[in-house]
Amino acid sequence: MDSAEAQKQIARLRQQIARHDELYYRRAQPEITDFDYDALKQELAALEQRFPELASAESVTQRVGDDRTEGFQVYRHRERMMSLDNTYSEEELREFHARLVRDLERDELSFVVEPKIDGLAVSVTYEKGKLVRAVTRGNGVEGDDITANALTIKTLPRTLAEADGVPIPDVIEIRGEVFLTTAEFQRINKQREEAGEPLYANPRNLAAGTIKQLDSREVAQRKLEIVLYGRGYVEPVSALPETQTQFHGWVKAWGLPTVEKFWTVTGADAVWDAIQKLDTLRDSFAYATDGAVVKLDSVSLQRRAGSTSKSPRWAMAYKFAPDRAETRLNAITIQVGRTGVLTPVAELEPVLLAGTTVARATLHNRDEIARKDIRVGDYVLVEKAGEIIPAVVSVNTERRTPECVPYVFPERCPQCATPVVQLEGEVAVRCPNFECPVQVRRRVQHFASKACVDIEGLGEAMVDVLVEKGWVRSVPDIYRLRREDLLSLGKNVGKSSDNLLAAIEASKRAELWRFIHGLGVPHVGAAAAKDLARKFRSLEALATAKYEDFIQGKESVISGIGETMALAILTYFNEPRNRATVNELIAAGIEPVVPAAGSALAGKTFVLTGTLPTLTRDDASARIEAAGGKVSGSVSKKTHYVVAGAEAGSKLEKAKTLGVPVIDEAQLLEMLRG
Repeated sequence: MDSAEAQKQIARLRQQIARHDELYYRRAQPEITDFDYDALKQELAALEQRFPELASAESVTQRVGDDRTEGFQVYRHRERMMSLDNTYSEEELREFHARLVRDLERDELSFVVEPKIDGLAVSVTYEKGKLVRAVTRGNGVEGDDITANALTIKTLPRTLAEADGVPIPDVIEIRGEVFLTTAEFQRINKQREEAGEPLYANPRNLAAGTIKQLDSREVAQRKLEIVLYGRGYVEPVSALPETQTQFHGWVKAWGLPTVEKFWTVTGADAVWDAIQKLDTLRDSFAYATDGAVVKLDSVSLQRRAGSTSKSPRWAMAYKFAPDRAETRLNAITIQVGRTGVLTPVAELEPVLLAGTTVARATLHNRDEIARKDIRVGDYVLVEKAGEIIPAVVSVNTERRTPECVPYVFPERCPQCATPVVQLEGEVAVRCPNFECPVQVRRRVQHFASKACVDIEGLGEAMVDVLVEKGWVRSVPDIYRLRREDLLSLGKNVGKSSDNLLAAIEASKRAELWRFIHGLGVPHVGAAAAKDLARKFRSLEALATAKYEDFIQGKESVISGIGETMALAILTYFNEPRNRATVNELIAAGIEPVVPAAGSALAGKTFVLTGTLPTLTRDDASARIEAAGGKVSGSVSKKTHYVVAGAEAGSKLEKAKTLGVPVIDEAQLLEMLRG
């Protein structure tokens, strides 16, 4: 390869890496696996080393990825927050050890080996033992202030616990990862599957996307977790631990969540042995672990080893090679969701992967199939993305036969034969037919679910029957069901039919926000539905709202509902069929419950902090909202009351600083009684 050819290749790789950085760090929507991304960076690094005259002043291979996004205030780390060099090679790991032995002039070195948790890097700051701030890594120098969202993490203490012999520094930045457990990830995906919505690819992307939500109440609905294992700035310096092992002990003594297993070992052989032990244990962890982090144990030796502009020289991540298997793609099937999105699924020759038999894998969307040139009959490489959801990574073109022709994505919906559309700016291909049977089933299931109006007995199987019979073609048809029709479904169905009709009748008096959520307005979750219910107080008023009801100037009229959501709501209700749905629901006799306007809590915003004597956080929130109040996740000048319980944290301190009234549970209950 000559210099001119190398220059073109380097430019191409830099462009590719920059694009994948944007997708991974800012959008939490990567298109390629970590393994393939690392391969691109290694290829670029090798070329820049071979042609140093073509290397940039600051190579992308030596930059910390930037996760800062619009909508968040940035905060400067007191000590630079770096990323780690990583390797998939035992040989490179041993070279890392040999370099430290040589540079530090030591015969033996002790290391700590920790699980590498696949999450979003964050830094939490405690001052005088009180949690004051949580910040993402950002570009390493400054990151997004996500404090309000971090405070929704129940395992993150607001105050450091005191323990004998363990100092509490005046100021300390503690580094770690925000993540989702495998169980919580599967729970969320199950809900989406039932609602006919596309599944999330892996826990890391979902955790990263969740912590960057602008509404902390939406964040609270997903049970994020955090693990803390590293340190940044510490004041005074005398409060620094002597070793990483000791720091783990301090973190645990302070009551912070930390890694459940680590090894303190001496020498390269012992490091490698610990990594092998971790590999055998990691399937039993509650979270995805994609490697091991190896750190010098001695803090003083860490200082001597120093760092580059991107990474500490005293630490390295060893990443486990992804568990992949090659198998034949027998067919591509198309699933249609509640909103009409067509999602392609790979039907595979069953293959053993990561201990389970895999017969299906996600293909994401039409563009992904074209980009990877995936064809029916191909032999494909399958990987469990985030060790959870199987995905097709690539095609073995060497085994491709002439019968494997390019896949033609359906031009018509496979369920109703309506021509599909692709909206401007969207990757998704949709069926625009509002009466498509699959979409009808999904919409009715969503409306009747516990998260919406909660109609007991109207589950997936019953909805399938009602739609197939033609008795339910839209959500309002639920309220037109006749007893004689239900009785025709078989013998001994009288009692179940009466129970279902009673549940349908009772749902007419569900809270207004449940109806709003049940309509399936894009971007409107349960928390936003509650805000809309408080503001508009009827479906008619919401359906006829104007832009000015949401945005005045550049300011949001309704807290938590910005321009994107406002435009989505207006677009939804501008559709005649959606307006017709609202009118038909009203004609069917629904009487949504709206908190009395004269309630003492109407229009009041509350923030809950600490542990209340008798009420759980959910119970207190439900009572406040039922009485017309609003529960927010963060304290501001617009907060009317902070309800403080035991071990109240930084929210209580901020309330005092801003002069926001602070009440206890007894005072809240008195207000609720009116």
